[in-house]
Amino acid sequence: MSGLIEVLQPGFGTTIQDRGRRGQRHVGLPQSGWLDGTLAEAANALVGNNGGEAVLELRGLGTELRVQAGPVRIALAGAIAAKWLRADGKPLTLPAWQSATLQAGDRLQLGAAESGCAYLAVAGGLRLPPQLGSRSSYWRAGLTGVLGRALRPGDQLPCSQWNSPDPKEWRSASPWSLPDGPIRVILGPQQDHFSPEAIATLLGQDWETTPEQDRMGMRLRGSALSHVDAAAADIVSDAVTPGAIQVPANGLPIVLLADSQTVGGYPKIATVIGADLPRLAHLKPGTRLRFQAVGLAEARLALQGQRSDWQHWLATREAFVPAGFIDLEALYGSNLVSGMLRAEP
Repeated sequence: MSGLIEVLQPGFGTTIQDRGRRGQRHVGLPQSGWLDGTLAEAANALVGNNGGEAVLELRGLGTELRVQAGPVRIALAGAIAAKWLRADGKPLTLPAWQSATLQAGDRLQLGAAESGCAYLAVAGGLRLPPQLGSRSSYWRAGLTGVLGRALRPGDQLPCSQWNSPDPKEWRSASPWSLPDGPIRVILGPQQDHFSPEAIATLLGQDWETTPEQDRMGMRLRGSALSHVDAAAADIVSDAVTPGAIQVPANGLPIVLLADSQTVGGYPKIATVIGADLPRLAHLKPGTRLRFQAVGLAEARLALQGQRSDWQHWLATREAFVPAGFIDLEALYGSNLVSGMLRAEP
């Protein structure tokens, strides 16, 4: 049998995401997928998934779910917690960074993603039909896995049923986290469209994220970046990728994210390196940031270091028995009686 989760309230900005649609950009279809792939895979790892399974990406408030058919094993990753309303009437707080097994009738009221992005993974992944090789939502093309639209109350999310007799859950000794510091970029590919002063301004001042942001991109506020002349503010449309920093005629940068278009006609002053792309998911409106220029070799080393850190984090996961269960394996393996006494009447 399969598990089934019902969407009672979709919340704001909740989507279904996996690694995205690779190999489709030549037909104008963005890759989409997770904004913070490392965090999404942390959620997958906590429920025992192999990696790449579809999860819920949580970017706002108000998401509420109910298990219609279970049991279902889930885990949250990120700065988020949930209220777990069990079918037997017992309310519990479900923190992030540990798995939990929900039964049919259990509800989950998800809190706010405090850092702007969090993930909920289900053992076996969400089993919506893939479209063009992915289950990722991309509403502009009607690709969400659920009727080509945003989630609505009453939508059904098929998943795997959790049938293991082992009561142990999994948790991490510490949350997965990304480093602080400037967002690292490689200058170009159209840095020659900008004055030296503009490059210095890009790298030398604090920028502030604005409310004008979604999964496609975010606009930044700060001192405008000057092009070398008026004509340099436009180019013949060429390829863009997530992380590209476009600068239109007003001089205010736009940083492209996972749902970015495949081509654009604004010159690109720089591109965020792969290791720092996940950090963009957590830049809520009003966040201040700085950019730092690096070379290709440093960008590669940063990505290698991140992958090494990821393997170290995976090794911190540990099994535990949740409250209310008896670990029979540990009980039977213990030496409960160290000796015997004979009592005489």
